Amino acid sequence: MSQSPPQLLIPREVRPGEARVAATPETVQRLSAKGLSIAVEAGAGEASGYGDQAYATAGAELLAADAPSWEHLDGVLCVQSPCQERLEQLRPGAVLVGLLAPYGADALVGALNRRQVSALAMELLPRTSRAQTMDVLSSQANIAGYKAVLLAAAALDRYVPMLMTAAGTIQPARTLILGAGVAGLQALATARRLGSVVYVSDVRAAAREQVESLGGRFVAPPERDEAPGEAGGYAKAASEAFLAAQRQQLEEQLVQADMVICTAQVPGRPAPRLISEAMLDRLRPGAVVVDLAVGQGGNCACTVPGQTVLRQGVQLIGADALPSSVPNHASALYARNVAALLEHLLSLNPPPGASFGFDRDDPIVAGCLITHGGRCWRPDVVGVAADEPQLAGVA
Repeated sequence: MSQSPPQLLIPREVRPGEARVAATPETVQRLSAKGLSIAVEAGAGEASGYGDQAYATAGAELLAADAPSWEHLDGVLCVQSPCQERLEQLRPGAVLVGLLAPYGADALVGALNRRQVSALAMELLPRTSRAQTMDVLSSQANIAGYKAVLLAAAALDRYVPMLMTAAGTIQPARTLILGAGVAGLQALATARRLGSVVYVSDVRAAAREQVESLGGRFVAPPERDEAPGEAGGYAKAASEAFLAAQRQQLEEQLVQADMVICTAQVPGRPAPRLISEAMLDRLRPGAVVVDLAVGQGGNCACTVPGQTVLRQGVQLIGADALPSSVPNHASALYARNVAALLEHLLSLNPPPGASFGFDRDDPIVAGCLITHGGRCWRPDVVGVAADEPQLAGVA
């Protein structure tokens, strides 16, 4: 790092549909107090409700959106990885932090290694109590679970809560949630607040306590010897035999469901196919399915990323970017996750000066550091094949 305070850029996200930003005026102040110099590309926070003037007031330097080069920067804080052209401009030793989609990302890692960039993928942070303030998957999954229920309720052809009227009683809608991870539990809490009766299916029997504490009714996993457990905060991969037994069990629940929220994912693997076309045939016309796993192949047959498909009267919503649909709070939470990680890196490198420490004996660094010093440090992740066989459980 240079002797002057490291300058980190917050770029304007260029991927279509991405409305989040990697820093807010709050975290600019927070990082500046740690001795970092923050530059913000003009318009970077507009889509999420953070104007240029707010960043300037917080102490950030504003850069033109068409700045000719990034060669002078010490690092980039992003939501999603910048384009290849920009990556090739980063100087050796620069730092890149963001949701870098590292699974099978050979091209990205090759570009980073050529430039000797130290890259940290936020989605690889270990899900431990020590890294809780940095856990971007949890902060964004919370939003996805909340928004999924609102989408389903808005599309549903009936009321969600029970209503007692002069014309008679309206029974509450019935919601089925697949997966009791962060997104699933938030979906459960949101659906309950709207007045729905909620059933939750998960491959982990241990999830029962969390589900019932939020007022949900737990659908116990099939009783089989190979039932998966949990590792690193996620459900382990399940066998195809287990998934087949689970699908048979879910078929009975789907017949009665009004809203179905699919959240089952395992990082780096195709999403488990839990709802087949034959199972969809049993849903009543007017029911709604929201598939949060559609970007990884989908838990439900026939879902399409970013689209709503009408199939025999059932709406199938491919919800692949819900956090970006709540960009103000999604950015606020994401920016705090990033700031917490940077503060941790600064703590690994004692004073004087503000510079980052990349101690691979530190479990947080070891988990998310994918490239450093011209080499790949997570070949187990980068080497995952995109077409690996589907063996996944509910996360």
